[in-house]
Amino acid sequence: MTVRASDREARRRWRNILAGVFLLLLVACVAAAIHIARLPVQSFDAVRQGYRTSYLTLLDREGAVLERVRREYHERRDNWTPLSGISPALVSAVLLSEDRRFYRHWGVDVLALGGALRDRLFGHRMRGSSTLTMQLAGMLQSQDPRSGRRTVTQKLRQMAQAWAMERHWSKQQILEAYLNLVPWRGELSGVTAAARSLFGKYPAGLDSRDSAVLAAMLRAPNASPAVIAKRACGLLTAQSQSQYCDHLAGFTEYQLGHTSDTLLDDPFAASHFARRRLALSMPQQERVDTTIDGRLQRTVQTIINRVVHQIRHSHANDAAAVVLDNRSGRILAYVGSSGDLATARYVDNAAAMRQAGSTLKPFLYAQALEQRRITAASLLDDSAVNLPTGNGLYVPQNYDKQFGGWVSARTALASSLNIPAVRLLVMVTPDVFHQRLLQLGLPLTESGDYYGYSLALGSADVTLLSLTNAYRALANRGLYSEVDWGVGTVAGARRIMSDEAAWLVGDMLADRQARARTFGLDSALSTPFWTAVKTGTSKDMRDNWTVGWSEHYTVGVWVGNSTGASMRQVSGVTGAGPVWHDIMRYLHREQASRAPAMPAALARKNITFENNLEAARTEYFLPGTEMSRIALAGSAVAPVSGRMTIRTPADGTIIALDPDIPQANQRLQLLAVTPSGSMPEGVRWFVDGRFLGQSNPFAWYPAPGTHLIEARNRSDQPEDRVRIHVRGAQLRRVGQQP
Repeated sequence: MTVRASDREARRRWRNILAGVFLLLLVACVAAAIHIARLPVQSFDAVRQGYRTSYLTLLDREGAVLERVRREYHERRDNWTPLSGISPALVSAVLLSEDRRFYRHWGVDVLALGGALRDRLFGHRMRGSSTLTMQLAGMLQSQDPRSGRRTVTQKLRQMAQAWAMERHWSKQQILEAYLNLVPWRGELSGVTAAARSLFGKYPAGLDSRDSAVLAAMLRAPNASPAVIAKRACGLLTAQSQSQYCDHLAGFTEYQLGHTSDTLLDDPFAASHFARRRLALSMPQQERVDTTIDGRLQRTVQTIINRVVHQIRHSHANDAAAVVLDNRSGRILAYVGSSGDLATARYVDNAAAMRQAGSTLKPFLYAQALEQRRITAASLLDDSAVNLPTGNGLYVPQNYDKQFGGWVSARTALASSLNIPAVRLLVMVTPDVFHQRLLQLGLPLTESGDYYGYSLALGSADVTLLSLTNAYRALANRGLYSEVDWGVGTVAGARRIMSDEAAWLVGDMLADRQARARTFGLDSALSTPFWTAVKTGTSKDMRDNWTVGWSEHYTVGVWVGNSTGASMRQVSGVTGAGPVWHDIMRYLHREQASRAPAMPAALARKNITFENNLEAARTEYFLPGTEMSRIALAGSAVAPVSGRMTIRTPADGTIIALDPDIPQANQRLQLLAVTPSGSMPEGVRWFVDGRFLGQSNPFAWYPAPGTHLIEARNRSDQPEDRVRIHVRGAQLRRVGQQP
């Protein structure tokens, strides 16, 4: 058959066209290859180094992990996990779900693209065509890797970046980066956060069922549990593991509905410290060095939990403790709660404002010593006292409701007697004492006049940390400096108290004999090495404190309830005292604590007391206050055994009678006590010289006017007297109707 010339010409023209098209395609491919080869591609190391978790890791002073605190809430990213630390089951499930030819393509799966194009042309259900490399390229390009579908231009850019990435990265690096960056469900990003939050496991511990569920999420992370379970079952079946499909729907629903922020084995050793430290300065780096001694921190928490467990029957559920280094002021331990035993474990009781109780007395005695108002041997009157204030009479009492008569300042402080401290504050004045407490860094919010004489007994609110640091000034012989949080430079120490006064107070608080009057010789306050310690209990037994120091450390402990509820029969030697004692013993298990050297300016004297009020001893005096015999002034009369005082009513009391209350219900109780607090018998009561009766207490029907009330002994000798004023009213008789 003869081929016509026109046909040959047509074939030649088509061959030329095809050759031209092929040449153009070849040129385009070469140009594309050159372009792709020149595309800037981040190195794997740069991506790895630029990865940031959502957490800050706090390290103790030895570099060990202490606490993790979340700092970023846009998404939750955990630590980067190398491919060797990821379960092979998860790798297989992800490749099966997302990129079955991962190890056979160069970044773009041409077969998958062709299938996707065919589905689009014929209106079939669309299938995914993006390889893991393309998805990773998209995540690295986008500011938000969770963004939805991308445009054709973005897809083409991803393909180009994927080809370029395959030239510079190994398949293992691509897979590792993908698994650490890919969004999973909700805020979870990366395999570590997903595995820990959804399954409570590290990536290496994921089994086939866990892995199938995770892989099934990748196409639609926020799909319903039922949809995810169905996809996961398909992956398991494709891997010949269909036996794991049993109960998979219930398992998936449970796991997705019970996500957790951290695992139980995450460090929770210093959560309260971590939050306070980061509130001062939020660092840019992921790992933060701290001053905390990790082993000590955990030991203090253990001690607190043990003691609180022992006293829970006394309605004490919370505790806190702080350990400071005396010289540097560094925080070595900071435990803000009793953990699982606490009524509110996230409340930082080391920073909460609580009533100080008797823990402020050492600063008052130091101030009185400095002012030469007393010496350590001075006699103070421990008997009933009524002090007029703007709100009425202030009638302080000792902790045991008893009185001791005349006692030395050393005994009064070491045994924590209240009445002598109040008498001392009358001399120092509340305003002057208030200024001293402010200088010591205590966060008093009101003026000295507001607190009044009750400031001697700790009516002001303080924090455990500020109180412990104030005691550190006593340990440093009167030099005060701020706590060192490990942030910036701490200001230098400044002198608040004299060296001599601070040393004397420490010597009194370390005197086991002096505190035996209240605490006995063998109590939680006694240690086999030198320590000085003070307890305190606030009103209604809401707060219990023990604060003290050794040669190297200052330790403060608080026991109570975060809710402010009262405890039952918890004192310094049964609540905070045992915690303080055990912490001190641990701190000095291999380190001695020696008594500080006496300042050269102090004088040392052997002293005796008149009438053997206290045993003879060696005492220390500030210059110019020395004496060898301690006696009462000639104008003072020492209370003798059996001498009584009128406890109620107090001198100067004003009583207003109510005309609407029957007279029988408006009796006034007359009560007399001895200096020891007991109620004597045979008290003869007189009002305005007229005999009333001989019982103690005695119920008296008051009459309007000013009256002199006397308590006389059996010999009719007056022992005490008070004057009161009764405001007049027309009283109703018993049974009289209004």
